[in-house]
Amino acid sequence: MPDSPLKQKFTEAMKDAMRAKDKPRLGTIRLALSEIKRVEVDERIDPDDGRIIGILDKMVKQRRESIKQFEAAERAELVAQEAMEIGILQEFLPQALSETELEAIVQKALVDSGAADMKDMGKVMGLVKPQVIGRADMGAVSQKIKATLSKPPT
Repeated sequence: MPDSPLKQKFTEAMKDAMRAKDKPRLGTIRLALSEIKRVEVDERIDPDDGRIIGILDKMVKQRRESIKQFEAAERAELVAQEAMEIGILQEFLPQALSETELEAIVQKALVDSGAADMKDMGKVMGLVKPQVIGRADMGAVSQKIKATLSKPPT
């Protein structure tokens, strides 16, 4: 099966970074491609764009966690490195959802699932996650759903 359009975009970006001799960008793109390749080998699949977006989302999340730890250790140069990598990875992710778009998706999922309380959190997350992966921080989405479900009905 041919490569997904997103993987082809990564390959082109890698070639462009090589031509421009942009080592930091090239390194980040190679990291992403190697992670995609690892998934291909481990799961014996040819990942589609949705799966690749999930991989990139995970990489961004890992870097955000690293930034928190580096900030706590007062390692500014490592914070800058991780932030630069996040910026490069986000170029390949879909455009982030606005707060109102996210709120609309959550509200629709609440109505569609018939969720009434915290026991229904899994149902709501199951409906929301495919729509927002790579476009919103899942931790923030989870907090938004929890806050909505924990409110007493009016």
